Amino acid sequence: MAEKEKKIAAALAAVNAYLHMEESEAAARLAPPETPPTPPVQQSFWSHSGRQEMMTMRRLIQMRTFTSFR
Repeated sequence: MAEKEKKIAAALAAVNAYLHMEESEAAARLAPPETPPTPPVQQSFWSHSGRQEMMTMRRLIQMRTFTSFR
């Protein structure tokens, strides 16, 4: 009888370990992936100045200040 109880205990332990493994894998799938924080982007003065100049020219063209571009 003791041999049968040992087999049942081993089978229950294996099933319990399998269930815990499945639960941990399911929790890992639901958790968002860990990504390192991105460093802040630093804009140089010259790139900012160039973008500002492009926006100014587009605004002037939209206001039809320059008609020779057509």
